[in-house]
Amino acid sequence: MLDAATTATAGTETLLEVNNIEVIYNHVILVLKGVSLSVPKGGITALLGGNGAGKTTTLKAISNLLQSERGAVTKGSILYRGERVQDMSPADLVQKGVIQVMEGRHCFGHLTVEENLLTGAYTRKDGKAAIARDLEMVYGYFPRLRERRRSQAGYTSGGEQQMVAIGRALMSRPEMVLLDEPSMGLAPQLVEQIFEIVHTINRREGVTFLLAEQNTNVALRYAEFGYILESGRVVMDGTAADLRQNPDVKEFYLGMSDKGRKSFRDVRSYRRRKRWLA
Repeated sequence: MLDAATTATAGTETLLEVNNIEVIYNHVILVLKGVSLSVPKGGITALLGGNGAGKTTTLKAISNLLQSERGAVTKGSILYRGERVQDMSPADLVQKGVIQVMEGRHCFGHLTVEENLLTGAYTRKDGKAAIARDLEMVYGYFPRLRERRRSQAGYTSGGEQQMVAIGRALMSRPEMVLLDEPSMGLAPQLVEQIFEIVHTINRREGVTFLLAEQNTNVALRYAEFGYILESGRVVMDGTAADLRQNPDVKEFYLGMSDKGRKSFRDVRSYRRRKRWLA
């Protein structure tokens, strides 16, 4: 098994490139302002920041789910494996191997746990045997779901619904998963369990993860690289190890200071990279 340091320095292929994108809602509200990031194949990359920083909008821009909310990418480009994908439909992106697990889980409450999982395989054409093998794989990662497979998803716990949402994404055989706020509303013990499973899936199955997360402390323990957003801009990036040791990140995101939380704009030592000043 590769450790995080080895993965981060292996010079792996870049799967996703987001280049200086701007997102506007309702033709008026500027939400993202020159966001740039890259995601290497086979790793876990964290998109960090507080509520309203622009993390979810960034993921929806990548997965092309903005149109349902009257949003649009108006500048910049989004490339997956070097191909411009921002004008594709969400269904086309799933076919290419990119799928998003939405914030808040969004299970089909009237369907059973197993029926929810099988909806993830709806677009596959490799036969029932392959789908059955992957269902067993999902149950291997989430034994609790095997126990609750006949239960209606709407009557399962928040942690179980998060497992269903991740398992459903895995059933599509993704190359890359966009995971939005996996810790939201979960007890700390369950958060650790979910992140451990994500880490194991990443290592064993080679699935690449871009995860948006407010819980910076736990995210930086499992990711190799991170980007921090504030007010729709990337204000800092680096390896997870470097971000954990950064004094500003420690103070504002890891709770290691008694001075209270501030904006990066108020930190004199902070310098924004020129590519984010457009």
